[in-house]
Amino acid sequence: MFLNIYLKELKDSFRDKRTLLLTVFLPIIIMTLLTLFYEKLVSEGGGESYQLAVAANLPEEIRTSLLANSSIELVEEKNPEEALQNGEAQAALLTDDNFANLVAEKQNAELTIIGDSFSQSSSTLMSLTQAALSQYESIIVSERLEALGVEADTIKPLSITQEELSEDPTINLVAMLIPLILAVAISVGAGPSAADFFSGEKEKKTMEALLMTPVNRSTLVFAKWLTISTIGTVTGIITLLVVVLEIAFLTENLKNAIEIGDNFGLSVILAIVLTIVYSMFIASLLMLTSIIGKTIKESQSYSAPIMMVTILPLMFMSNVGINELEFKHFAIPVMNIYSLLKELIFGITNFEHFFITIGSNLIVLVVVFFIGRIMFLKDKWVMN
Repeated sequence: MFLNIYLKELKDSFRDKRTLLLTVFLPIIIMTLLTLFYEKLVSEGGGESYQLAVAANLPEEIRTSLLANSSIELVEEKNPEEALQNGEAQAALLTDDNFANLVAEKQNAELTIIGDSFSQSSSTLMSLTQAALSQYESIIVSERLEALGVEADTIKPLSITQEELSEDPTINLVAMLIPLILAVAISVGAGPSAADFFSGEKEKKTMEALLMTPVNRSTLVFAKWLTISTIGTVTGIITLLVVVLEIAFLTENLKNAIEIGDNFGLSVILAIVLTIVYSMFIASLLMLTSIIGKTIKESQSYSAPIMMVTILPLMFMSNVGINELEFKHFAIPVMNIYSLLKELIFGITNFEHFFITIGSNLIVLVVVFFIGRIMFLKDKWVMN
């Protein structure tokens, strides 16, 4: 009887065009757009040019230093600041009228960079301009030291080199992208079916007829929960597969960031197991909201916070390094899926972290499931 109910609910879910659209195609479309957005985000700045408004009497030395960067285009204006306000440039550079004389007389010459830090293009151009002017300043300092007979290395006793912990910083973006995609896809995919299985039955007045059949309520609720879990798992695995294929064939920067190591197969297996357990966890929460709701719309309102919670860990995990992950990151449900997938993407397979993640999710899902089961056994929650 349990198997018959499970197969019937599963067949009805994938037969319904609306549910199929929300379960499979919508998550794929959303994840495709997210993947392409992140690819554009990491590739921005490559080959792009920015307009810097300058005065026509800009000293030739500064002009040469700025044009050494191919991304900077100089726009000569009588009033550079006004040109910036009119949108003719992303930033403006103001200099003293007697700038060249002040430099020649070894006096302090003032330069002002005007821009909008809230604009990415303007902020980038301001940084490029600052770097070019700093290089020009270094040339002036070296010339003055040489005129005094002092070696430039005398005032530069340290040579500092900065190296990244990971070879490609883009991998950190991928480590946030894939967990986000998986968490959102499972919630979006399983949500419509969860709302329809309980709240939908009550709204359509079919729950009473269903309860009159000689089927144990525990069997009924378990079959429906397993169906929601299956739909979430299928959606998650399909989404992961689609995202991996899109990264491999539609992106360049994201693809280069991922290195397939010797433990790639093991990482895939652990990711699939994590997907299954996480789908069961989300299914328990969605089932509970559907039992509480009297209509599909009401159930969807109750499940909205669950959708928000799946995105919330991104705010906390984006600034946490791979070597800074602690026990709490793997013990807190939802957050642990971000933490564990981040390790797997970096090629780290820590079984202790894996079992902590799986265990914490199983504990919470069992507690939530039994709460839902107790509620389903009472007519107060299943009769509309």
